[in-house]
Amino acid sequence: SLENALTRSWLSRLKPAGQIIEIESKLPAGPKRTEDEGQRLLRAIPVGAALGVLDPHGKDHSSEEFAALIGGWREEGFGSAFFAIGGADGHADILRQKGNHTIALGRATWPHMLFRAMLAEQLYRANAILAGHPYHRGN
Repeated sequence: SLENALTRSWLSRLKPAGQIIEIESKLPAGPKRTEDEGQRLLRAIPVGAALGVLDPHGKDHSSEEFAALIGGWREEGFGSAFFAIGGADGHADILRQKGNHTIALGRATWPHMLFRAMLAEQLYRANAILAGHPYHRGN
């Protein structure tokens, strides 16, 4: 899909390149599925990674604030960042509680694949801001 190509393009520009890990429960929709997906996401988080939980009820950030958040995680010694995008029913409480920060990219609801592309672009933009690269001001 076009959205997938956009996501992979932005993630490939990060050094080291970002990656997507897909987690899907086989349980029917509902609280048990949300809990299962939360447990699966927690197991997928690399050791030493900060956890950003993407949730429309989280804190909305400008690109500069998002970059500052990531920069702060670097300064705190996190070796990487893991961003969890929830399914249709959101995230399990256990995942939200383990998160280092709950992040909103606005309050609108977006198709999952488009949201991935938007997050990937913001990660690239944050990297440019932190590096003092002109990309951020040029777009």
